[in-house]
Amino acid sequence: MREDDEASGRVTLAAVAKEAGVSMPTVSKVLNGRSDVSRATRAKVERLLDLHGYRRRVQPATRYPLIEIVFHELESVWAMELIRGVENVAKENRATVVLTESGTRHTPDPDWLPGVLQRRPLGVVLVFSSLPQDIKRQLRAAAIPFVVIDPAGDPDPDVPSVGSANWAGGLAATRHLTERGHRRIAIITGPGDMLCSLARLDGYRSAMAMAGLEADPRLTRFGDFHVQGGFEQAMDLLEGPDRPTAIFAGSDLQALGVLEAARVKGLRVPEDLSVVGYDDVPLAQWSSPPLTTVHQPLRHMAEEASRMLLRPDDPGASAQRIELATHLVVRQSTAPLEP
Repeated sequence: MREDDEASGRVTLAAVAKEAGVSMPTVSKVLNGRSDVSRATRAKVERLLDLHGYRRRVQPATRYPLIEIVFHELESVWAMELIRGVENVAKENRATVVLTESGTRHTPDPDWLPGVLQRRPLGVVLVFSSLPQDIKRQLRAAAIPFVVIDPAGDPDPDVPSVGSANWAGGLAATRHLTERGHRRIAIITGPGDMLCSLARLDGYRSAMAMAGLEADPRLTRFGDFHVQGGFEQAMDLLEGPDRPTAIFAGSDLQALGVLEAARVKGLRVPEDLSVVGYDDVPLAQWSSPPLTTVHQPLRHMAEEASRMLLRPDDPGASAQRIELATHLVVRQSTAPLEP
C-alpha cells in the first residue's frame, strides 16, 4: 500500500520500504549506491522508486559544487575539447570539474555509480550513446541531474542530450569533393555500431547520389576514429591502380592516418590525393598540409550540456534534445581533380 507525503504529493521512503518488504536503512543503502544490498532487493527497491517517481529532497548543504564528466577514454584529442567546454561553464558557476574514465563507448560501467552517489555533484555530463535503465533510475532517485553528449550515437528519448548534425557533416564533406571534380571518393567512417558513423556514411552516400555518382562499396570502410585505424584502411584503399582520388575520413585522427599512408605510398596531398577530416580539433590546422575538415562544435556541445544541468528546472523532468550545426572548414588538404 502506498503512503504519500501530503505536503509534497510524493511517495515517502517509509512507503517504499513497506511495499518492498524491507527496512528503511535498506532503502537508504539503495539510494546511496551501497554495495551491501542483494541484487534482487536492489532491483525491487529501484523499481518501486521509479514507479512512484520518487525524487530525493536535496538540501543545499548536501550538494557539492562539482560537475562530473564521464568518458570511456580520455586519450582522444576531442575529449580535451569537451573538458574545456565543461570547465568554461563550471568557472562561471564557481564549480570544480571531476573527470572519470569508465565503461565502453556505449555505456559507463556500473561500478562508477556508487562513487557519484557519494560525491553528490551538481550534475553529470556523460559522453556515451546510451544509459542503462538502472543507472538512470538511481541518478534520478538521488536527484543528480545528468545530460548525455552523444557525438557517438543517439540516446534514449527520456535522456536529456546534446548532439550535432552528423548527416549534414558527411554531406558537406563529400559535396566539397564532388564539386572539385572527384569521382572515386572513399570514406573511412567510424565503427559500424555507432549511429554517428552511419549518419556520416548516409551523408556521404546522399552527396554521391546528388552528383550522379554511384558509391562504390569497395571504397566504404569502417574505422575506429584513431590514427592507426585510418592509416591501415588508407593503406589498403591506396593499393593498386584504381585507387580513390579523395578520401573522406570520419575523424581528424583517422585523417592524420590517411596523410601518413599517402606519404608512405609516395602520393602528394592534395595534388595526388584530397583528404577531408571530421571534428576540427585544434591539431587539424597544424597537420601537413593543414586539414580540410568538418567542424563539430565539441566545446559548445559541452557548454550546452553543462548549462542544461545547472538550470533551475529539473533537466530530467522532460528530456530535451539539442542538436548543433556542423560546417565545413576548407584548408589545404583538398584540391580540384587534375585532368
